[in-house]
Amino acid sequence: MQNRSKKLLNDFETFLQSHLPQTESFHPHYQKALTEMFQAGGKRFRPLLLLEVVDTYTPLLLPAAFHIAAGIEMLHTYSLIHDDLPTFDDADLRRGHPTLHVTYDQVTATLVGDALNSHSFYMIANAPLADETKIVLIKELARNGGAEGMVLGQAIDCHFENSPLSLEELSFLHMNKTAKLIAASLKMGAIIADLDRAEQEKLYETGLKIGLLFQIQDDIIDATFSSEEAGKPTQNDTVKNSFTNLLGVAGAVREKEALIADIETMLGEVDPELKERLNNMIAFYLK
Repeated sequence: MQNRSKKLLNDFETFLQSHLPQTESFHPHYQKALTEMFQAGGKRFRPLLLLEVVDTYTPLLLPAAFHIAAGIEMLHTYSLIHDDLPTFDDADLRRGHPTLHVTYDQVTATLVGDALNSHSFYMIANAPLADETKIVLIKELARNGGAEGMVLGQAIDCHFENSPLSLEELSFLHMNKTAKLIAASLKMGAIIADLDRAEQEKLYETGLKIGLLFQIQDDIIDATFSSEEAGKPTQNDTVKNSFTNLLGVAGAVREKEALIADIETMLGEVDPELKERLNNMIAFYLK
C-alpha cells in the first residue's frame, strides 16, 4: 500500500475510533459491546475505496468524507455481527476476536447490530455536507445495504444453504450480499466529489466486479487458510454455496484472475490517478 493510502487509512482509523457511538446507562456492558468490533480492527476496505475517490478529486472534502466512510463501516460491521449469530453462521471468531454473542449473548449482539445499522445513517445525516448531497448518499447506502442489496443476498444465502446454486445464481447472491456495498462505497465517493452521473455509474459497475473479486478471495481464504491465519473460522463452509465449493479452489482462482482482467479493463476508463490507487488496493487486499 502506498504512503498516501496508508495515511488516509490511519487518519480514518483515528476519526472512526473517536466517533464511535457513545451512550450513558446502567446497562453493564452495552456501551463496551457497541465499540468492541471496531477496536478489534478490520480491513476498512469499503471506507478506503470512498476516501480514495474523494482524495483523488476533491481532497478538501476529506474531513466531511470521513463521516460518510464511518457510516459505511458501521453498516458493514452491523452485517458482520448479525452474520456471525447462531441463527446465521454461528461463528465464534471475527477479526481474531470472540464474536459478540460469544462474549456476551445473542440479545446483546443482535441489538448492537441494530444500533450500528441506525447509527450509520446518523453519521451521514450529521456530516458537514449539503443536505441535498446527504440525502443522495443516504439513499445510495440504504438501497445497496438493504432490501434490494445486502439483505437480499443474505436471504438467498440462508434459504439455499443446503441447495447447490448455479454459477449465475451464486454470482447474483454475492452481487447483492457483498458486491453492492463495495460498489456503493465507490459511487458515494463520486457523489461527494460531485462527479457527473456517467462517472458515478462507471465506478459503481467497476465496484460490482471488485466486490465479486473480494468474495472469491474470501472463499479461497476460507478453503485454504487456518482460522488463526484468517482471524475467523475457516474450512467450515463445505455445505454452503461458495465459489470454491462450486468450482474447486483451482476453478475459483481462474474466476478470480478473469475478474482481475475485467477490472483492469474497466479501470482503463477512469482518471489515471484513481486507476493507480484502486489497482494498488486490489494488489494489497485481493491478490
